[in-house]
Amino acid sequence: MLALLAWVAAGPWLAVRGIERAIVQRDAAALKRHVDFPRLRVNLKAQLDDRLVRAVGDEVPANLFGAAALAVAGGATGMAVDTLATPLGVAGLLQGHVLWQRAGGRTVGGDTWAATEPARPLQHARLRYESTSRFTGTVEHENGHATVFVLQRQGLRWRLVDIRLPQELSTYLR
Repeated sequence: MLALLAWVAAGPWLAVRGIERAIVQRDAAALKRHVDFPRLRVNLKAQLDDRLVRAVGDEVPANLFGAAALAVAGGATGMAVDTLATPLGVAGLLQGHVLWQRAGGRTVGGDTWAATEPARPLQHARLRYESTSRFTGTVEHENGHATVFVLQRQGLRWRLVDIRLPQELSTYLR
């Protein structure tokens, strides 16, 4: 019984390690075991829609053309999330990361065709329980903003269900 309790308590750390390993190995199938992609998509869409509405203010939705433009912009962000927040979309992003690293000369040993440094979004995360069924990994960025990865217990498994993006999305462009 004590071993089962220890395994359940260590579950979030095991899930984070599984996510990191799947990203390093660029294994979309392994990543799917640790990420609840449908819930992640819903949460990301809600965040981006909220930011879009807040960014345009109160006057744009009141205008007929503004409301139409807002609907189009919301649809575009929704399509982007639907495309990227999938195992295949993440695999594409990881492949793009490899090409970006290679183009910038950030490879092991400096050889153009050598292995690149893998993406490690959770490498320096501050990990902690928020409750018995919620766990977060917070990554502080150089500009003072933070990205929070939220894992939730689903039975005995822990899965990534949300990524709380930093207020300044340009954080990711650095």
